[in-house]
Amino acid sequence: MDFDNNNLSQNKMLNEFDIFKDFLQQKNLRWTPQRKMILEIFLSFDGHVDIESLHQKIQEQDPSLGIATLYRTLKILVDCELVEAHSFHDGKKSYERKFRVQHHDHLICTQCEKTIEFEHALIEKYQIEICEEYGFTLKSHKMELMGVCENCRKE
Repeated sequence: MDFDNNNLSQNKMLNEFDIFKDFLQQKNLRWTPQRKMILEIFLSFDGHVDIESLHQKIQEQDPSLGIATLYRTLKILVDCELVEAHSFHDGKKSYERKFRVQHHDHLICTQCEKTIEFEHALIEKYQIEICEEYGFTLKSHKMELMGVCENCRKE
């Protein structure tokens, strides 16, 4: 199911739980207390969330919930476009909220793994111009600039 976040964000009635429930129903999957809890806890984080931090917080509420259930639920959340998965330089995945979040790109420190989110109007403008020049319809994009942050450079 392909949700258009721009159209959905216009509708104040929809929230992540409604979208997730609808997606599960369309895929003949169940809305379970575990899936609800995983989404609730995920939404309590700001920015990027690694699987270990998410699992630790989930274990505090329900020690019986296994990591496999967490991975399966995150995959479903990615499939329904509520969550975006990132694999940065070290290959470790992190996840971030996608619904009702303004587009941004990333600066990633290859030493300390710090991630800085940014947006720049000229980058967005040039992407549109390039797509128009080549007759390309842009659906989405992801920019990750790798380097060394200011703190690591000082060390």
